[in-house]
Amino acid sequence: MAFIATRGARAAAFTAAALGALTLTGCSSDEAEPAATGGDATTGAEAPAELTPVSVQLQWLTQAQFACYYAAADQGYYEDEGLDVTILPGAVDIVPIDVLTSGGADFAISWVPKVLGAIEQGAKVTDVAQIFERSGTTQVAFADSGITSAADLAGKAVGSWGYGNEWELIAGMQANGVTLADLPGGATVQQAFDMNAFIAGDIDAAQAMTYNEYAQVLETVNPETGELYTPEDLVVIDWNEEGTAMLQDAIWADSERLASDEDYAATTTKFIKGTIEGCIYAKDNPEAAADIVTAAGSTLGTSHQLWMTNEVNKLIFPSTAGVGHINEDQWEQTVSLALETVNPEGATIITADPPETAYSNEYVDAALEELKAEGVDVMGEDFTPIEVTLSEGGE
Repeated sequence: MAFIATRGARAAAFTAAALGALTLTGCSSDEAEPAATGGDATTGAEAPAELTPVSVQLQWLTQAQFACYYAAADQGYYEDEGLDVTILPGAVDIVPIDVLTSGGADFAISWVPKVLGAIEQGAKVTDVAQIFERSGTTQVAFADSGITSAADLAGKAVGSWGYGNEWELIAGMQANGVTLADLPGGATVQQAFDMNAFIAGDIDAAQAMTYNEYAQVLETVNPETGELYTPEDLVVIDWNEEGTAMLQDAIWADSERLASDEDYAATTTKFIKGTIEGCIYAKDNPEAAADIVTAAGSTLGTSHQLWMTNEVNKLIFPSTAGVGHINEDQWEQTVSLALETVNPEGATIITADPPETAYSNEYVDAALEELKAEGVDVMGEDFTPIEVTLSEGGE
């Protein structure tokens, strides 16, 4: 199939900085025609179905973090559902929920704690599928730093990206009796979206996603050995293990459209269904999924892209209730932490419980039921990660 470059629609606030988007109309390897509806009374030939255009705003750039969506498009899962999906890559200055609520996209991918604050400020959006069941956020330190847990972060230079990515870190420190006042200068260190400052020794404990920044360290040569750094050189503080993990990549939909537009509601289930199939494809075919993302425009190296695909699979599989189902206990933990975790300005993410419309399993469960009826394994209980060998620089 071909990936066709287009310009995604943006609301007025975004038109000046509109990004090139990828219009991804899924197709099979033999370029099969779209599913037919009805036939020609004269010739008996089936007429191609008209696909419903759908756009989704990603939280970040094109990379295997979003392998589910790119694989779903490439393998024709969206097209099988009658959808023509345009994937809009993100950037530092793009807030996915703002794009969604301004009409610039039909769906958006974003972390739950970030969106809870937006909902409290008036955004009418609903988490309709929780694609990542586990958090990929960690804090990484060198093994000789004296840091072995979140409690050891007191007095250390602790890196954070900010932009709403810091909440698990702050919650983890608070749970271990460490406040921002216990850090040098009374604050975290502003960290770039890389590990350069950490490797240079300017940051003692750096924020790192399992599928990205952690690998960046392992792709770097240790000057003391002349070989790449190894996991044994590092200490990883995992917020899943610390009990302060918050829900991350979710599919968000427009709450008012869900309530008033039957076609949009039906499209939501179809989009989720195709996406879940894309996730399953990436699980079963990580090398192919990594190649699909690379072909879609990612600039990451081959080994890094495969590492990312493999690590993202771990955040999704095995699933406890079906890929995308929003587990109530995890939702409640995220909300509880959002109510209790205090940022450097002394404010919490939210001040009251979110409305009932903040999440719904109605659409994802409908998609899961359809998939199960078709014999699709939506749990992935037999999932086994592959072994990925990283190369210097992720090449």
